[in-house]
Amino acid sequence: MKIAIIGAGNLGLSIAKGVLHSNGATTMYLTKRHADSIKNYEKYGNVTVGSDNRKAVEKSDILIFAVQPRDFAKILEEVKDLLTDKHVIISTITGFSIEKMEAILGKEKHIIRSMPNTAISVGKSMTCVCSNTAGNKRIDLAKAIFNRMGYSMEIPENQMQAATVICASGIAFWMRLIRATTQGAIQLGFDAKEAQELAMYTCNGAAGLLIESGNHPEEEIDKVTTPMGCTIQGLNEMEHQGLSSSLIRGIVASFEKINEFKTKD
Repeated sequence: MKIAIIGAGNLGLSIAKGVLHSNGATTMYLTKRHADSIKNYEKYGNVTVGSDNRKAVEKSDILIFAVQPRDFAKILEEVKDLLTDKHVIISTITGFSIEKMEAILGKEKHIIRSMPNTAISVGKSMTCVCSNTAGNKRIDLAKAIFNRMGYSMEIPENQMQAATVICASGIAFWMRLIRATTQGAIQLGFDAKEAQELAMYTCNGAAGLLIESGNHPEEEIDKVTTPMGCTIQGLNEMEHQGLSSSLIRGIVASFEKINEFKTKD
């Protein structure tokens, strides 16, 4: 596949790393306003780095846009005359609807919205996708790209805001929980490096158990808790202090904020 990533910032580069590490592209164009800072990506051999979005579009079939929302419409206007039936347009831009993209490019273009997270750089992203009617013919292609870098799920467009909170913001939420567990381990006597390793590999194992077994979390919790044991004592104290409630309230607060952006737009 000939892939262009328009907007090689943090997310764009995470996607680039994921694609390159999974050998998912025959050629790749990376564009950025100040491209010198990403010249080192040309070491991969099949990567071209530059600031010319039009050239990237001409030389590619899959166009992944990871630019700032305020710049997206202008960039689409800049390249729309180059788009053909071969192009698949994949947007990662929060809050920019398919309807807005169709208004600029036309309903006949293959348009897909996606919401990956930064774990895509290590092949562990949870990516949600949706499409317009024309793009539905290419949705499996988009999912195949993202499945090489984790897991993808097709959802209705009206759930994309919520998916942004759960999957993209969710990386930060889980990082904070791992940090808190690390701090607890340090208090119990482990040094900082050991504490972080214990926390992150245990978190990874918990997720792996659910993924492989398909079980509900409570089923796995029941396997660890014993009557009057230390695990249930710890869990109950966390709940008394509002662990689940705080997490849910934080998720809802993020969702309200992202919808505030949408209302202002």
